[in-house]
Amino acid sequence: AAGSAGGGQTCALTPAGGVKCWGLNDYGELGDGTNTGRNTPVDVVGLNSGVATVSAGYYHTCGVTTGGGVKCWGSNWAGQLGDGTSTNRYTPVDVVGLSSGVVAVSAGAGHTCALTTGGGVKCWGANSSGLLGDGTTTFRSTPVDVVGLSGGAAAVSAGYDHTCAVTTAGGSKCWGLNSYGRLGDGTTTNRYTPVDVVGLTSSVAAVSAAGWHTCALTTVGAMKCWGRNDGGQLGDGTTTNRYSPVDVVGLSSGVAAVSGGNYHTCALATADGIKCWGV
Repeated sequence: AAGSAGGGQTCALTPAGGVKCWGLNDYGELGDGTNTGRNTPVDVVGLNSGVATVSAGYYHTCGVTTGGGVKCWGSNWAGQLGDGTSTNRYTPVDVVGLSSGVVAVSAGAGHTCALTTGGGVKCWGANSSGLLGDGTTTFRSTPVDVVGLSGGAAAVSAGYDHTCAVTTAGGSKCWGLNSYGRLGDGTTTNRYTPVDVVGLTSSVAAVSAAGWHTCALTTVGAMKCWGRNDGGQLGDGTTTNRYSPVDVVGLSSGVAAVSGGNYHTCALATADGIKCWGV
């Protein structure tokens, strides 16, 4: 079963396509109809089957059904559940306008983004730093299109205050808050629409937008990271913040997957298993 770890909760898919969650539950992020923390997995109400993927954000969780719809639950202070309100939900609600046609979802801190079957990206929730990519800083309680990614996206990753995507051409684009250089465009200027990551206009297989840094996996299995580095989370052997991608030492090939947290990063290496660095 696939799983996803969020700010205080963890959720997993069952073999039957259901969702079970455990951990903190202050805002209903476990989806069991309560706000009681759970030390063991509980069923998400109404999602015993028919779920294809799940993504746990900081205080909310979202899933994509096998029919391509999106459902979310938990904290909703910024509209990150996409149901047109700012009301916390202890059980799943439908994201407005996304009852079908979605292949993946990524839940961040106060926002959520979805990848559509047509290669578009839609985001909703908090937007003070432009992390919804619609060219504004207006919060949205229902999905809006990310500018310039109406048909050219292959993957999306929502971080704490920024978002990144992989294009169908293998490039990486990011938008939102850019302190520490987490957007990888060589600056610390916030971007309200997607910008290219320096040097990564092709050959990108996956991207992970973390708390204050970002990492990418290339098609040859190499890892590159950029952004905040005070804990060594970029893996380049320094603690210097980087405004554009740097190579992760010792991981120039053989990486199959990547995931970033606030101050650490982990990679799944085909030969050596899971490797992590940072604090």
